[in-house]
Amino acid sequence: MTDVLISGAGVAGSALAWWLRRLGFRPTVVECVAAPRDGGYKVDVRGAALTVLDRMGLAGAVRSHDTGMRLARFLDRRGRQLATMDAALFGGRTGGDIEIMRGDLTRLLRVATEGVEHRFDDSVTALHPVADGVDVTFARGARRRFDLVIGADGLHSTVRRLAFGPASAYLRPLGHHIAICTVPAGFGEERVELLHPAPGRTVGVYRTAGAPDARALFLFRSPPDAPGHGDLEAQRALLGRAFAGAAWRVPGLLAALPDAPDLYLDEMSQVRMESWSAGRVGLVGDAAYAASPASGQGTSLGLVGAYVLAAALAEAGGRPAVAFAAYERRMRPFVAANQALAERNLRGMVLGSAAQIRFQTLTLRLLPHLPGRQRMVGRVAEPIRRAATSITLPEAPAPAA
Repeated sequence: MTDVLISGAGVAGSALAWWLRRLGFRPTVVECVAAPRDGGYKVDVRGAALTVLDRMGLAGAVRSHDTGMRLARFLDRRGRQLATMDAALFGGRTGGDIEIMRGDLTRLLRVATEGVEHRFDDSVTALHPVADGVDVTFARGARRRFDLVIGADGLHSTVRRLAFGPASAYLRPLGHHIAICTVPAGFGEERVELLHPAPGRTVGVYRTAGAPDARALFLFRSPPDAPGHGDLEAQRALLGRAFAGAAWRVPGLLAALPDAPDLYLDEMSQVRMESWSAGRVGLVGDAAYAASPASGQGTSLGLVGAYVLAAALAEAGGRPAVAFAAYERRMRPFVAANQALAERNLRGMVLGSAAQIRFQTLTLRLLPHLPGRQRMVGRVAEPIRRAATSITLPEAPAPAA
């Protein structure tokens, strides 16, 4: 039986653990946090990723946790409504696409992988390739040998750094920062996305169906003095500078930041690599090909990538190089199509001038009354639909006996 270490218990890592166990491998998941995290923000599952969930038997459970968002409202500095649009259209969702809180999705995957060995509050600190595997050193002092190591540990992947080198060689910044955090429910409206655009920066607040609190979203052009990843005090100060003088509910949101239990702030970046494997070490999800939140496809890429990698490993019969090569051949066009969405989407998420904002909101107000409205709506969603379905999935491998 092949022993596989998966670094990261997020969407890609948990999905990979599910498939590998089903296919007769023995996965172990290591995760740096002390306990599973249920927070996060809303994410979309589209196209081929829906097929993956269906083959896992999880599509119904995931759909039952849909956020229930119904409307997006664009507001001026005084909170007056500028325009509205359907929430599904705002998110580029069509057909059976699902929007779910990331914490709900990871919890469902965690339940599905019950029985898989998990090492919480631990992380990989060193990788030593040997002839028939990889010797792994963990932060808590243990040392174990695995046949394969897969990094599913996100944009700032430790496995990628240890096996491939510094992040600066692979991260491609998109010129914008994003911040997300939990805020009191009173800042939002249930099942409504509130958006306040201003030149060079956008603030959003949403509250999903039945949620006891709301989520705040800050998007802004990256300043030259941005702090490094993980410095919370510096990040709060950066948000204060970036949104100084902003109106609407922004002063209150900034005042609430010290009480937010889950502030996430980072530069929006993509990961571009010539290879996603080195010997017996491979990468999946954001660690290998982050598309950035602007693409709206990171979750789907993680689910599809986990499935394709597991299928390739099963098909290769213990030959890692053959499996990794097959995985890359199938995934690379899919990754390229979905990464290409990010810059296109960003142009509409953060506008550069007051004139652009006026034009956008005027267009949104007129849209319901224009002839050929459905064709226009279709053109908005079509690039996302096309990218989300731009892969032929391998047949589902038979489960191990």
